[in-house]
Amino acid sequence: MKAILLVATGMMFVAGVDAAPSTQVAWTPATLDFVEKGDAGRGKALSAPCAGCHDGTGTNPSLSGQLPTYLYRQLQDYKNGNRQDPTTIMNTMASALRDQDMADLAAWYGQQAPMRGAGGASDATGIAGRGEGRRMEPPCSSCHGGAGQGEKVDTPRLAGQSAAYLEATLLAYKSGQRANDIYSRMRLIAAKLSDAEIRQLADYYSRLK
Repeated sequence: MKAILLVATGMMFVAGVDAAPSTQVAWTPATLDFVEKGDAGRGKALSAPCAGCHDGTGTNPSLSGQLPTYLYRQLQDYKNGNRQDPTTIMNTMASALRDQDMADLAAWYGQQAPMRGAGGASDATGIAGRGEGRRMEPPCSSCHGGAGQGEKVDTPRLAGQSAAYLEATLLAYKSGQRANDIYSRMRLIAAKLSDAEIRQLADYYSRLK
């Protein structure tokens, strides 16, 4: 047990992970219930300013079909500053939202049909499905699901997202620019991936239907 703790501590030190909280959202039963009861109809009305960017192309993610818990936490993290948008647009937008607004937006997008990839996905590196034991890389599927569908409580759906967005996100984790991953898990994983592996993973998940 001591050896495991020492390895984990060393990995965090090497990755340059600071001790600041990655998020201020605590998934208590009350919070989960609050998000689950979000008003999708009201969320639709609130979503009008979001449509211009979140069309699922380029480096902007599609929000349709995403897990409501994941969307709610990201909005909270933007508002609290635990997640920083390099353009500051999302931090500014989220700063004006109340908790109820966030739950309603999350409910609306969670009810929409998710993006679908074009097919022909190939896990060329094997990391998505099998991981990489020599580098202690867990398979992506262990958290994001075998079909990239995402897993509760708030592990996001990856299937069908644009390759450009997925690549940019993994590179942001790798560099430490994005740091709202719980227990630093994505930063530690991405730090051990080559840029070529990141591109391959992004292509793989973008093609999943």
